[in-house]
Amino acid sequence: MARDFFGRDQRGRRDDDPEIRVTDRRRIQLDDDENADRSRAIESPNLKPSYVEELEMRARAAEQKTLEVQSRFDQLRKTLQSETDETRQRLNRAADERAQREKADFIAALLPVLDNLQRATEAAETSGSTEDIAEGIRRTASSFENALAAAGLEPIDAVGQTFDPELHEAVETVQVGPNDEGKVVAQHTRGYRIGDRLLRPARVKVGRSSEKVNQAFE
Repeated sequence: MARDFFGRDQRGRRDDDPEIRVTDRRRIQLDDDENADRSRAIESPNLKPSYVEELEMRARAAEQKTLEVQSRFDQLRKTLQSETDETRQRLNRAADERAQREKADFIAALLPVLDNLQRATEAAETSGSTEDIAEGIRRTASSFENALAAAGLEPIDAVGQTFDPELHEAVETVQVGPNDEGKVVAQHTRGYRIGDRLLRPARVKVGRSSEKVNQAFE
């Protein structure tokens, strides 16, 4: 290394000058902090047993699984509710359409009755014969009965049948022989039913033996 006249090098030091060492205190402090952190990490080990950690992991996994299942269930419930509402609306529309068709069919079945009534009225107004008027009335009654039968109406048999308080309404009694005791001998008004539903009982006359003729019918 080059030296000057006094034997000093470029840094101004001579060979006989003592060597000066410089220590970076900042680096020492950083190293001490890192050592302290590692020491604390070593001094504070995980106190949880491995099986506890495994149970916690399983619990978290089960909780996540439960949330996923609940989410799918909510989605499925919404889908089913939507499909149920659509099905209910479709059935309601079908029921309304069916009711309208049945109503239209019933009215159409009554049109011949109206035609016959109009013919009978025209015959009476034009001084037609009694037979023509009677024939018009008979046709009207027949058409009306056919329309009601098509709608499900059934007449109740009464005359000659044993009196049935579920189907018959006794309005009068008459003396009869022993063989006709308790039987319907005449009918004042016909009874009707639709299926198992009674619309109107038949109003009838019931036969009684001589000793019961004057007793009220129960």
